[in-house]
Amino acid sequence: MNRIQVAKVIDHTLLKAFASEEEMKALCEEAVRFSFRTVSVNPVWVAFCKKQLQGSSVGIDACIGFPLGANTAHMKVEETRDAISNGATEIDMVINIGAVKSGYGSYVEREIAAVVKAAGTAPVKVILETSYLTHDEKVEVCRMSVRAGAAYVKTSTGFGTRGATVDDVRLMRETVGDRLGVKAAGGIRSYGDVMRMLRAGATRIGTSAGVAIVEDAPGS
Repeated sequence: MNRIQVAKVIDHTLLKAFASEEEMKALCEEAVRFSFRTVSVNPVWVAFCKKQLQGSSVGIDACIGFPLGANTAHMKVEETRDAISNGATEIDMVINIGAVKSGYGSYVEREIAAVVKAAGTAPVKVILETSYLTHDEKVEVCRMSVRAGAAYVKTSTGFGTRGATVDDVRLMRETVGDRLGVKAAGGIRSYGDVMRMLRAGATRIGTSAGVAIVEDAPGS
């Protein structure tokens, strides 16, 4: 893949609690310069990014229930509605991981479906946080995501005990087939990392190293 193609699968990410307005402005400028798919940000920055990105093709990806997923379903729905009203074009939601571990799969599926409904036409990516789940739990959450109408399943927040792995991406792709996209995120720092994830079945990449990755990719 060349630089243009790689940029189009990258969600250019800045989710640090201490991110400043200057850093967010730079994120948006980089996203426009390199034509990244979206900027991936915490909801408080959505309106700011909308102004910065006005007139560009770069989308705004708001992270909901981030990073723990330990909000109530009601709060995730309201957070989603607020993000959409402020200009978000995509939603990344963290599932209630504790509910999965406790065997409350039906609750998690209803939560995903509620966020999908609140997002309207904006695609929803469901963050599994794979480092905390067993093989069977990963498979079940992927299946829930399909039934609930999500657009993607996503490996990680980048705040867990580890990020994306080739094995997890491959398992998620095998489970969802061609019905959903697969987003790999967490620990993806190089062009080689991106290509390994794409070959395993990822269709979107979340990374804070987008500029370095694109600059390391083959020319157009």
